Amino acid sequence: MHLINIIKTFAITALLTMTAVPASAQDILARQAPVDRKMKAVDTMALRILEREEGSAAIAMLYSEWNNKYAHKATETPDSFKIDLRNFCMPTSSRVLTSSFGPRWGRQHKGLDIKVYHGDTIRSAFDGKIRIVNYEANGYGNYVVIRHNNGLETIYGHMSKNLVKENQVVKAGTPIGLGGTTGRSTGTHLHFETRLCGIALNPALMFDFRNQDVTGDFYMYRKNTHSRESLMANRSTGKPNANEFSPAVASDKNQTAANRNTRSSRSNPKYHKVAKGETLFSIAKKHGMTVDQLCKVNRLGKKTKIRPGQILRYS
Repeated sequence: MHLINIIKTFAITALLTMTAVPASAQDILARQAPVDRKMKAVDTMALRILEREEGSAAIAMLYSEWNNKYAHKATETPDSFKIDLRNFCMPTSSRVLTSSFGPRWGRQHKGLDIKVYHGDTIRSAFDGKIRIVNYEANGYGNYVVIRHNNGLETIYGHMSKNLVKENQVVKAGTPIGLGGTTGRSTGTHLHFETRLCGIALNPALMFDFRNQDVTGDFYMYRKNTHSRESLMANRSTGKPNANEFSPAVASDKNQTAANRNTRSSRSNPKYHKVAKGETLFSIAKKHGMTVDQLCKVNRLGKKTKIRPGQILRYS
């Protein structure tokens, strides 16, 4: 009997020991979990501080001053510079480009024109600080310049209203203005520029408006290749070269090509810049169409007054 009691006691002890081991392990895991979460939070905070310090160092290297008086001033760019495109926000949800980066009307178009409507919300592309909030009657209209932590400066032009103040710190996605057509503009759109040390870079190298995304986590700017990359980026947007928006599109050569390939013309629209003295009738006649057709494609009334410099679509 005594032996049986000893065996029972041993069995119970063994059973308790076996059940206690997992419980102890679970307790350890349960106690460790909050510690792991805290360490993860600390690591994340440390990473953000490091990225912020790296960003501050990059800005200090690129820019020698903070000035609220000029929209942009070209300075020497480094031979190469890695631009962080993570944690971005598209400036507008519009996917429609109306003009690309490059030569246009005998001058350089330093940004992209994106179709927006009056009152559409325009947002900051990255975290940064507002450097300029201003109005320029013969240029940007209502515009905002932001210096970002990744070294870029972005410019947002022709807005109907500015919503931020100079020296204000903003996050990616902060509303900074409303869509409009102020300044030197022929229709409601957002003029969007990306600059490094005041030098205009093709935004299409970094922003894919059609897919509402950036082109990658990083963009490596290289002084000796960025011009060639810019031309390639224009082709990838599906937009015609900016030269096609010049008055030269009204030439007989281009008109003949348009008539020869109607399908291409429909997918690749052509535009006419109104010259002094021109009328809807004279423009329609020049491009082999009726006034009704010209008005319909541009959503104009027959009695609408057109002005020199206005852009009309004719195919």
